[in-house]
Amino acid sequence: MKYSKIREELGINVVKTESEELAILTHHLQSSREEKVNVFAEDAAIYVHSMNGHVSKLASDAFQLKMPIEWDIPFPPPANPKFTFIDLFAGIGGFRLAMQSLGGKCMYSSEWDHQAKKTYEANFGEVPFGDITKQSNKDFIPESFDVLCAGFPCQAFSIAGKRGGFEDTRGTLFFDVAQILKKHRPQAFFLENVKGLTNHDKGKTLATILHTLREDLGYFVPEPRVLNAKDFGVPQNRERIFIVGFLDKKSAETFGYPEPIDKSVAFEYVKEEKEVSVKYYLSTQYLKTLRNHKARHESKGNGFGYAIIPDDGIASAIVVGGMGRERNLVVDDRLTTFEPITHIKGTVNREGIRKMTPREWARLQGYPDKYVIPVADASAYKQFGNSVAVPAIRATAKEIINKIC
Repeated sequence: MKYSKIREELGINVVKTESEELAILTHHLQSSREEKVNVFAEDAAIYVHSMNGHVSKLASDAFQLKMPIEWDIPFPPPANPKFTFIDLFAGIGGFRLAMQSLGGKCMYSSEWDHQAKKTYEANFGEVPFGDITKQSNKDFIPESFDVLCAGFPCQAFSIAGKRGGFEDTRGTLFFDVAQILKKHRPQAFFLENVKGLTNHDKGKTLATILHTLREDLGYFVPEPRVLNAKDFGVPQNRERIFIVGFLDKKSAETFGYPEPIDKSVAFEYVKEEKEVSVKYYLSTQYLKTLRNHKARHESKGNGFGYAIIPDDGIASAIVVGGMGRERNLVVDDRLTTFEPITHIKGTVNREGIRKMTPREWARLQGYPDKYVIPVADASAYKQFGNSVAVPAIRATAKEIINKIC
């Protein structure tokens, strides 16, 4: 049964995937009958009724049992989950891919970016709730789940003259993570952030986070570790700090971060196999401008944000903003014919130098090729640039799950 067909049978005509009602409905449809508390059921029924839908169908056992395995999505929830988790600051679902591959069932997701929510829905059949700082969204978090996952943004904390704990994180997004941990008490949490968190505000930010988790919330937290994506099978030099914690002291004491895997990585392994559209190739004039700009900056002792990655090399961390999309350029000699392209000013360069495609960025982050990219390139670059490296997340999550299951 197609996902669109399901909506049709329920009498729902939806065009806005970012609506709270659709978040409620899709979360409800992914909830199984066996779950002790389905916090979405009542509101989902009200929504369907308001759209002249069939509440009886929505509530039927047969309908509910069919939903998780027959949606036309590439990554449905597991039929018999080993553990449960929630996905905060979900982005496009990097944490969810990793956790589901280990047998986890997502009980709740939250993401504020509308374009990212479209991508999330296309792959998981679920629309994330919006702004997690709003209590109305927090109210839909199920009472019980095993692991909290969050790639939360880093913000400065006001800790001058204070004890550097829970109260000092107010006004930051970490405070919302801490609130949820305090209320729901999951067995474990898994937080991810940029490497710069280690020395942000001279180390005070990380110290406040750890103090809050350990002293105020009572979690046992091993020392955080910076892991690099290139050590886990993808050709990208991407370092991120991972913070893991457990309610059980023994689990924390015996937990170990994963060691690098013995696997050769190079850009050629993620390079597009088919001929790439001419739109990804730089114009001769633009390439000349980049080279001149870089030469001027290097002569002054600092670099300029791009490099040509050879097939046997690895990419620098993909980022968004500024020159982000052009930081990793590649040479592709398969270009044969040039179609008229109006949005490329000047002649396309004959050296075959181009920027990476969205699919190549997806592969650099460890996303499988069946992962759907339903948005325009500009949004896709932003989404993958902001995402997590799935293999590094999965390797760490596996060690967490081994302690709680």
